[in-house]
Amino acid sequence: MTTIAVVSAGLSEPSSTRLLADRLGAATVGALSTAGRSTGDPVELRNVDLRPLAHEITDAMLTRFAAPALTTAMATVVEADAVVFVTPVFTAGMSGLAKSFLDVLDKDALADMPVLLGATGGTARHSLALEHGIRPVFAYLRAAVVPTGVFAATDDWGERRRGHARRAHPPGRSRPGVDDAGLPSSAAAGGRPARGRGLRVAARRDAAPAVAALRRGQYQCGSTLISWPQAPHGVP
Repeated sequence: MTTIAVVSAGLSEPSSTRLLADRLGAATVGALSTAGRSTGDPVELRNVDLRPLAHEITDAMLTRFAAPALTTAMATVVEADAVVFVTPVFTAGMSGLAKSFLDVLDKDALADMPVLLGATGGTARHSLALEHGIRPVFAYLRAAVVPTGVFAATDDWGERRRGHARRAHPPGRSRPGVDDAGLPSSAAAGGRPARGRGLRVAARRDAAPAVAALRRGQYQCGSTLISWPQAPHGVP
């Protein structure tokens, strides 16, 4: 039997992080079941929700002794054949709860472990944290991280605007930003937000005054005016 530990580090209840973890776990089981039909090897999901273990994780960091519930969760992860790890993005990285759980694991616990990473955030602007703030941690732990990560912003699930809840999209019809399986379309783009082009346009527009100042050879930094020789003619 192939076992997959699905770790969710969401802090709220209900949690979009847990929702993404469930979707990724189900998609992984479907893919493995299809690939293993010839051998008949069953696939089992084992969920590890870190929110109820927050106090035990803190105590383990302080005392280096794990409570029974935390010991069971750690064993579920270490003994699994693969791990799906999903965390909310806080301050350009994983949540403190997620990082603390990794800290109480043995440093070699995830060595060569196949890991699929997922993250959630308020806007698509946080998506780069998956690659720059979360993946390096698992690289340090020598896990075999899947190249493609999945990021889901609030807009991928629906949000409340002006006091009205956005209605769920009818089944059988596609919605921009979500594929037919109900996963954010960023999964098909290697974790990049579906609205990336709009963000790039906005970034170029916001940076236009700074670019113009750089071309003039002057830039205002607070109360200090910084000047330097202008570039030779013809250099943009």
